[in-house]
Amino acid sequence: MTDPAQPAPAPQPAAPLTEAEDKQWASFAHLGGILGFLPSLIIWLVFKDRGAKTNVEAKEALNWQITFTIGIVILWIIVGIVSGALLFTGAWFVGSLLGWLPFLWWVLNIVLSILGFVKVNGGGSYRYPFAVRLIK
Repeated sequence: MTDPAQPAPAPQPAAPLTEAEDKQWASFAHLGGILGFLPSLIIWLVFKDRGAKTNVEAKEALNWQITFTIGIVILWIIVGIVSGALLFTGAWFVGSLLGWLPFLWWVLNIVLSILGFVKVNGGGSYRYPFAVRLIK
């Protein structure tokens, strides 16, 4: 049994990532964007202090995923409003064409996430062409 008078030992910091592990987790942060923002967020929170490359790349991927999420919500709102307004006007086809915008935005997310994965896995760094950089 432990003596209650003895303080518990302080937890030890996690070991730094090796160069290969750092590159691996950094690239997975980008690839995880296919599933949403949670993989990038979890990788950044867990490994940001253990690898410099993972810190930078996971932040970049997370910023893109936040931008993507904001964009998809805005697109669905716009499509809903325009489709509803045009439903009874005879121009309903415009609303149905606008319905493709969220899908195209989602496809762009997949393409950019895979590009980021490939570039970082090859040893480079990837910066998304347009992203709101909320996490510095």
